Amino acid sequence: MPAVVDPDKCVACGACESECSVGAITIEDVAVIDANKCVECGACVDACPQGAITLE
Repeated sequence: MPAVVDPDKCVACGACESECSVGAITIEDVAVIDANKCVECGACVDACPQGAITLE
């Protein structure tokens, strides 16, 4: 399963987007993860200062 963003926690800071090596994340009102590109590496989970991203 790809990474999942909790929109109630995400502040759209862009830390996850910068950390994603495959370009699977874009920032809109909140981070949006393209499930087709996500390789489930967990870099975005570690980068998120709000704890808004999880791997499920």
